[in-house]
Amino acid sequence: MKTRMTVLTVAAALGAAAGTAGAATLKISCGAVGQELELCKQSASQWAKKTGHQVEVVATPNDSNERLALYQQILASGSDKIDVFQIDVVWPGILARHLVDLRPYVKGAEKQHFPSIVANNTVAGKLVAMPWYTDAGLLYYRKDLLDKYKLKAPTTWDELAAAAKTVQDAERAAGNDKLWGYVWQGRAYEGLSCDALEWVASHNGGTVVDATGKVTINNANAARALSTAASWVGTISPKAVLNYGEEEARGVFQAGNAVFMRNWPYAWALAQKTDSQVKGKVGVMPLPKGGAAGRNAATLGGWQLGVSRYSKNPKLAAELVAYLTSAEVQKMRAIKSSYNPTIPALYQDAEVVRANPFMAALYTTFSSAVARPSSVTASKYNQVSNQFWNASHDVLSGKSDAKSALARLEFSLKRLAPAGNWK
Repeated sequence: MKTRMTVLTVAAALGAAAGTAGAATLKISCGAVGQELELCKQSASQWAKKTGHQVEVVATPNDSNERLALYQQILASGSDKIDVFQIDVVWPGILARHLVDLRPYVKGAEKQHFPSIVANNTVAGKLVAMPWYTDAGLLYYRKDLLDKYKLKAPTTWDELAAAAKTVQDAERAAGNDKLWGYVWQGRAYEGLSCDALEWVASHNGGTVVDATGKVTINNANAARALSTAASWVGTISPKAVLNYGEEEARGVFQAGNAVFMRNWPYAWALAQKTDSQVKGKVGVMPLPKGGAAGRNAATLGGWQLGVSRYSKNPKLAAELVAYLTSAEVQKMRAIKSSYNPTIPALYQDAEVVRANPFMAALYTTFSSAVARPSSVTASKYNQVSNQFWNASHDVLSGKSDAKSALARLEFSLKRLAPAGNWK
C-alpha cells in the first residue's frame, strides 16, 4: 500500500523558547473532516508555545478504513514517524499492542471523562488512549420547510419518509428540482456500518454480534431495517447516496438541497456559518425509531488520542495528549466547531450550551449511544465491519434482498469466529 501521509505544518514554539536546548519535535496525526485539522493545528501550536517544543501536524486519509490501514503499516514496522495517533472509538482493541499505557502519565485525569469511553479505551488493564471527543448519529432537519408544509419533526422512519416525500414533491413542483428528502452515508465504508447499525438497532434487530460473541444479525427485524433503508434510494434519497460519506451528505444539505440529513455533531457549526445556505434554518433531534415498538438508536462514534510505543519521546507525547484532551481544549472545540466533549461537566457549561443548544437537550443520546461490536470482536472487528457494510450496501444497491444478504453475513461471520471465539 502506498503511504498517504503529509506533514502539513509545523506548530513551532516561537521566540527564544524555540532554540532552547532539549527542545523536541513531536508528530501528531489529525483528521481533516470539517474543521478538525485547523483546530488540531491551533491547539498543537498553543501547546508548543507553552512548552518550548515543536509539533508537526501530519495529515492522513479522511477515509477511516484507509487511515487504519496506514496506521497499521506504520506501527507494524516499529516506525517513529508519528508519536500521537488520532484513533477511532473502535480501534483500541486493534492497535492496543502498539500503544503506550497512558494511566501513569495522565495522573487521574481520565476520571473526568465518560466512564464508558474510558472503559472502551482500556485494553487488558491498560489505558491505551484518552477520549478527545465523542459522537453519536443525529438527525438534522430543515425547520423552515417543515413549518412551510405544517409537518412535525418525525419520530419514526416511516414518518421521516412520508415527510421527506411530501416536501420534496411539493418543492420540485414549485421549481426546486435539486431538492432531495433525505441524505446520509451510503458508501461501502465504516460510515455505512454506523448508519446501518442505527437502522438495525432502532428496529430492535440487535448489534450484529452480541456481548457474548454470538452472531445475531440474521433476524427479521434487521432485515426489515435494511429493506426500509433500501426503499429510500432513488425515491427520497438520490442514487448517488450509495457513494456518500459524511462530507458529501453535508455538502448537499448545507447547499439547501435536502430536507433531512443523518450526520455527526460537527455538522452543526458548519451549518451555522455565514456562507451556509441553511444558516438559522436547521433543527437537530434524535434519529427516528423503527416504528412504534422500536427505539431511538444512535451509533457511538468519537475519536481518541494514543501514544505510539515506538515514539522517542513517550512522556512528552503523553503530556501533549493530556493537554489536547483537557477540559480547556475540549470546551474551545465544542464552542468553535460542535465537537462533543467527553467530559460530562462541560454539558452544563453555559458557553458550550449557548453555542450548541442541542448538546444539553440530547445529552442522553450521547451518553447512551449504541456501541459497535468492537470490544467483543477485538482484532477482528475491521473484518466484521467490512462484511457488515458490504452486506448492507448489497441490499441498498439492489444486488441482494435483505433476508439473503443477512443469511450470507451470518454464515461468513460464524466462519470468522467458530463457536463465538473472537480471540
